[in-house]
Amino acid sequence: MRPTARLAAAALALVTTTALAGPNDIDVSRLGNPSRSGTAVNAVPGANGSFRIMARELGAAISAANLMPPDTLGHSAFSVNLELSVVSMDGRQPPGPGEAPLSEGFALPTERPFQGPLLMPSIHVRKGLPFSLELGGRVAWFEKSAMYAGTAELKWAPLEGFSALPDVGVRLHGSRLFNTRDFTVATGGLDLGLGKTFPIGGMVTLTPYAGYDLSFTGANSAILDFDPARTRPDRDSAADRLNPDVAGAYESVRFFQNPASRFYAGVRFVGGVIQLGLEVSATTFGGFDDETGRRQIPTVGAFNSTLGLTF
Repeated sequence: MRPTARLAAAALALVTTTALAGPNDIDVSRLGNPSRSGTAVNAVPGANGSFRIMARELGAAISAANLMPPDTLGHSAFSVNLELSVVSMDGRQPPGPGEAPLSEGFALPTERPFQGPLLMPSIHVRKGLPFSLELGGRVAWFEKSAMYAGTAELKWAPLEGFSALPDVGVRLHGSRLFNTRDFTVATGGLDLGLGKTFPIGGMVTLTPYAGYDLSFTGANSAILDFDPARTRPDRDSAADRLNPDVAGAYESVRFFQNPASRFYAGVRFVGGVIQLGLEVSATTFGGFDDETGRRQIPTVGAFNSTLGLTF
């Protein structure tokens, strides 16, 4: 086979693989038609609320890891880390048409029944800057899916390196979920961290740390088709696309109206150029009211680990 033919075959295989939905890819229409019309197809009470819960839990998942103490790398240092997050997500199935919503939380509308927890491997790159600043970025992959998340962060350590005082760091971060189908989720926030580095002889240090992160989540959906029995000409019809009985979009999740509180604690071990770290976090949301009553959002917990090099 000629090189050009092999390249074309590889590209076709990549496109084909990307087009296939993985078990954990999300079909957001499975949350049900949010229309309140008595003639709506596949109507599910509280579908808008379920979309809001899904967005907030996904926002918590893509921002569940910090994995760095509050001190910075220094103005000339560079760090590359491989990380793994194990995130607790709800494994129940969404209610069907005509069924009451779940009394607490919801279930991820994945292509196949979701079996938690969710594993998210990632690569994390950080660069130290002058004036106790640090710039970083992370790319994380949702296991068994085509979805991935990108994170950008900027940290400032106004207090670091003092022998008698703890290190203090302020981190501004933003994340977005990519390669989703028919919906978008983005989150951003500000966290405050405290830590203290303890030398253990030579070039070995141990740094316990903890912090609080206030974040916000926003999300939107495209216009969705809730009637799988419709033919392609019907779906392409302008009248049917605007018919709320068979098609529609979920209510937008407004960024500053959907806060979350994340509490985290961890420890970092550095020996020479090698970094090891462990961290646990818990994200709490509270609840909100929709047409079905009070909806509670379960806490999203995460266990995070990292292995990396500092140059």
